[in-house]
Amino acid sequence: MSQELTYEQAKSRLEEVIIKLEDKELPLDDMVTLWEEGERLAAVCQERLTSARARLEAVRPTQTESE
Repeated sequence: MSQELTYEQAKSRLEEVIIKLEDKELPLDDMVTLWEEGERLAAVCQERLTSARARLEAVRPTQTESE
C-alpha cells in the first residue's frame, strides 16, 4: 500500500505518526508499530524525491549543451 502513496500523502501521514509518537502515554507496542510505519513512510518519501531528482536531471541540459 505505501508504495502507492504520493510524496504528499506519505509526508502527511508521516507527520501524523510523529505527532502520535510524541505522546508519552502511548503503549510501547503501539510506539514500535508507529515507528515501523514511520520508517516505511520515510522510505517512500525518499524514493519519491530520488525519482523526481533523477527525472529532473534527465531533462536538464548538461553543462556542455548549454555553452
